[in-house]
Amino acid sequence: MDPATLAATALCHLIRSRQLSAEEATKATLARIDRLNPGLNAIVQRMDDEALAEARAIDARLARGEDPGPLAGIPVTVKVNIDQAGQATTNGLRIQSGLIATQDSPPVANLRRAGAVIVGRTNTPAFSLRWFTRNSLHGATKNPAFPALTPGGSSGGAAAAVAAGLGPLAHGTDIAGSIRYPAYACGIHGLRPGLGTVPAFNATAGDRLIGGQLMATSGPLARSAADLRLGLRALAQPDPRDPWHTRYTPAPYPRRAALALCPDGLPTDPAIQTALTEAANTLQAQGWEIGTPTLPPFREAMELQLTLWLSEFGLGGAEAIAREADPDASFVHRELTKLAPAPTLESFMRALQSRARLARLWRGFFADWPVLLTPVSGRLPFPDHHDTSSPEAFAQVIEAQMPQIAPPFMGLPGLAVTTGRTATHPLGIQALADRGREDILLDLADLLAPEIPAVS
Repeated sequence: MDPATLAATALCHLIRSRQLSAEEATKATLARIDRLNPGLNAIVQRMDDEALAEARAIDARLARGEDPGPLAGIPVTVKVNIDQAGQATTNGLRIQSGLIATQDSPPVANLRRAGAVIVGRTNTPAFSLRWFTRNSLHGATKNPAFPALTPGGSSGGAAAAVAAGLGPLAHGTDIAGSIRYPAYACGIHGLRPGLGTVPAFNATAGDRLIGGQLMATSGPLARSAADLRLGLRALAQPDPRDPWHTRYTPAPYPRRAALALCPDGLPTDPAIQTALTEAANTLQAQGWEIGTPTLPPFREAMELQLTLWLSEFGLGGAEAIAREADPDASFVHRELTKLAPAPTLESFMRALQSRARLARLWRGFFADWPVLLTPVSGRLPFPDHHDTSSPEAFAQVIEAQMPQIAPPFMGLPGLAVTTGRTATHPLGIQALADRGREDILLDLADLLAPEIPAVS
């Protein structure tokens, strides 16, 4: 048995029962990182000595009969775009390679309080701006299971690390699919919590503008449904630094799921439609009612999401992109601005006004249908770096990603579940629920998410 390939829940049981020490689990994970990470470049900042010291401290607490927390001794990774004391918050940028955090961000602080052992920090595209993972500072990350395909982005390093067993649980962030798409592309599972569920604040950057505040979130990536639940439990603890934070409270709900194979006319690959239909059949066999009601708008929400997201780049972001001069980020930003021109004050305010209307429509929808099954993407995972191969390719990617881009505009949580794989591609679906109803998505994961073995 290689402890590094175990699920977090199984590993935690062994550590708590003293059948395996946290130090042994950490050493096994570091050895696996030594062996596999050079070919993947998933982890770009290592901290072996610190991780081993944390693991020994966990073992000492267990020996004293103390409870170190729900993630006692579990090796985890953290994305390089959030603050971790003593580490550079690079966000994949050369211009931030010396930006050393002096305090932990809320997700990192919560992971530590839960007893996790942070073994490394994972790669992201420059500015966390793509669904592919490459930057001029850290280089490119490879997909462990499907080397010809993107590992996804922007949490591509996190997904690759989990898929390869470089820690059973990873922190990721998501403003437009950055947890859900890497999980989908690497053949694992990922949960994007809704607005306010996981507290956030990066002292190195200060408060984000309104788009980031409303739409960006941190969440877990894992190879099992139980590990997603464990990861969210740790990450969602309160932190007074986030004024948006609210506790999510599980509550009873009717077992009714809506099915949308081609939301808002999205061209959806037949294999994805089959995966969605099979997931609906599985739920129906478990007593769920399945329907195909009319949906609130996806495409309008996507267009307005891009308006808010890109508005941030109008206040210093475009200058930073020019200074960084990362070819991928420059190309992607140029193509995105074609879709969402610089807003006026009126158009910006109208976007926020429309957000209230769309959020109301979606809340009403989820009152009748607590879950929506829909594609993560209209296409199977793309070849690596397909988006920057041409403007036409980028437009193809944006169209396919509509189901990922739209939900954050309303602050909705989303779950990406891998349901199977072919010889060349993973297969997966997305489930959406109302704000604060991550519990429904986790219940759904229990029914639909198989435990994924680590890629050797």
